[in-house]
Amino acid sequence: MKLKEAFKLSSIPVLFASLCCLAPVILVALGISTASFAASLSDTLYGDYKWVFRSVGLVALAFALFWHFRKKKGICTLDQAKRERRQIINTVLLTFVIGVLGYIFWLYVVVEWFGVVLGIWEWY
Repeated sequence: MKLKEAFKLSSIPVLFASLCCLAPVILVALGISTASFAASLSDTLYGDYKWVFRSVGLVALAFALFWHFRKKKGICTLDQAKRERRQIINTVLLTFVIGVLGYIFWLYVVVEWFGVVLGIWEWY
């Protein structure tokens, strides 16, 4: 599996997992919300529901991998999966690592920076 393909597979699940803090940033950027409401919303979503968002991201990653193997690679039966076991394991591990690293970078660097620029959070 190419690295570019692994990034494509994990990009949407990373966005789903980071919606706890990305949604308030989008609301402020579009002018729908104030910075104080967005800060309160992100505190609530990240503080109480971050595991829900992370779980949704993990389920989305599993679905993306299922779709990738089923539709793109044509692995539909257990016999085919057994034959392609090494490729499946390597792909799952690679996309999981890229997803975790992408989530950390996206949420704690990119979204955090946009939140600071928009006045939602402060640098510590």
